[in-house]
Amino acid sequence: RLLLLDCVAQEFEPGRQYREAEVDEILKEVYDDHASLRRHLIDEGLMSRESGMYWRTGGTVDVSPGD
Repeated sequence: RLLLLDCVAQEFEPGRQYREAEVDEILKEVYDDHASLRRHLIDEGLMSRESGMYWRTGGTVDVSPGD
């Protein structure tokens, strides 16, 4: 489960904050029950939220040099 959630977390740009509606739009592309998926990301520490804003707080980050 954690490996799959890590793959989902990679859809979110580190350092950027997202409104809940933006998070839901991204997650709906992955899984119909986007609310549960959002909760799992938070529970596993891959995303955080405060005052209706969400941001990525964990997961794998690609550090290979850009083209």
